[in-house]
Amino acid sequence: MPESHPAPACFPVTVDVVALTVVDDVLNVLLVTRLIEPFRGRLALPGGFVLPGEDLVTAAIRELAEETGVEQVPGHLEQLGSYGPRGRDPRGDVLTVAHLLLAPNFPVLSAGSDAEHAAWYPVGQVLDGELELAFDHGRMLADAVERAKSKLEYSPLGAAFCGDEFTVAQLRTVYEAVWGTRLDPRNFHRKATGTPGFLEDTGRMTTGETGRPAALFRLAAAARPAAGQPIRAVLNPPLMRPRD
Repeated sequence: MPESHPAPACFPVTVDVVALTVVDDVLNVLLVTRLIEPFRGRLALPGGFVLPGEDLVTAAIRELAEETGVEQVPGHLEQLGSYGPRGRDPRGDVLTVAHLLLAPNFPVLSAGSDAEHAAWYPVGQVLDGELELAFDHGRMLADAVERAKSKLEYSPLGAAFCGDEFTVAQLRTVYEAVWGTRLDPRNFHRKATGTPGFLEDTGRMTTGETGRPAALFRLAAAARPAAGQPIRAVLNPPLMRPRD
């Protein structure tokens, strides 16, 4: 008789969302204060259990809405990776699929579900150990930041942190916040505007702000995704971050 195969493991599946934005020139992450055990009162990424018949992206969007009040997901959402199932949750084996959201600064309307509070926090406070996250969310955040750093080199996703129209200086601020380094303004302007398929001059200028008017840009048509689709364009040549 053929040797029988072991029964497949059965365990719950969750989703977590690492939402990153730039606030006052600093990279921030969206965190909630947990209302229930385990880790009641601790900071955590928005997330929760996948419901029967629900796909992963739908679950991530639902959990973000339930725990932060964000009904319409702005920016770029993609799957980051899977974690577990063993050793990451004191309740037992739980597999989670983390998602990365890169977005312009948006208001956190309210906390709900199993979250007591929701707000933006500087990423550096978590990565430096000043703030400790529940579960293995610190590891997810570190992975997400490294993914974002790489994405900004090879894709036009830096613009996902901006609005529909932006100046090159505003875009440079995003790169500086994500990469954690200062960039030469003239060199960045030359590279950003000279990279094929990246930026498109709108022909308009900023108004009503202090300082000199600046040209407004948007993503080039080749880099703009179809409605509801993530940005998949590739920059060639890439905008490489400075290496020490």
